[in-house]
Amino acid sequence: MSERVRYEVRAVERVAVVTLARPEKRNALDPETVSELDAALAAAESDEGVRAILIAGEGKDFCAGADIAHVERTVEMSRAELEEDAMALGRVFLRMRVLPKPIVAAVQGNALAGGAGLATACDLVVASDDAHFGYPEVHIGFVPAMVLTMLVRAVGEKRAFALAALGQRIGAREALEQGIVHAVFSRHTFADDAFALAADLATRSTTSIAFSKRLLHELGELTFEEGIVRGAAVNAEARVTEDCRAGLRAFLARREPPADAPQG
Repeated sequence: MSERVRYEVRAVERVAVVTLARPEKRNALDPETVSELDAALAAAESDEGVRAILIAGEGKDFCAGADIAHVERTVEMSRAELEEDAMALGRVFLRMRVLPKPIVAAVQGNALAGGAGLATACDLVVASDDAHFGYPEVHIGFVPAMVLTMLVRAVGEKRAFALAALGQRIGAREALEQGIVHAVFSRHTFADDAFALAADLATRSTTSIAFSKRLLHELGELTFEEGIVRGAAVNAEARVTEDCRAGLRAFLARREPPADAPQG
């Protein structure tokens, strides 16, 4: 990766750390950054030594959203060109959705607009106790268009509308209450705590994580009956994996009494 996105694999913990590295721009997203972010996620997906991914921002903020300098350069674009420009980030969101490995967003400082969308697109979001989230596009006559796809799934229609229509920033604790954030950590230990969560995820069964993530995303499009049927199919699929069989053997071994245990 170049200087916009830093990619590092912590081999011992089996975690890929993807860091937005434009602190002087508050880690704003321009086409180059988006392209490098997509490449980093592709690298993590293909690396068999990686079992979890942590996305973080260098400096004070996680990500301030779109790079305004780039947005200004798009004013003369055609409708088709604008859609393709937006879909560059859209393809990152789509990759994150189907990527079978768990992705954790570590949000410090501000996560705004597309930056809040990037965090929301992750499977889990952890926040520093001084972090803020916001979808402020309404204040400039704009819309958090792609972001709403993730946001409505995270918090429901009413809360998603309020966040988008009012455009207010909310603190980490409120984001936790609304369902955007999974956990809030002290700013003083945040980097270590966020990495520890990703490392903990990396110790889990890769097939279990992949099946759970895929099924959860499928269930949103299914009726209750279809969800039960699909769940039964995934149940059967999971039970024939080596991860499941090894786990069952280990569980049964722990339950069996030692050979020299007294009988009675």
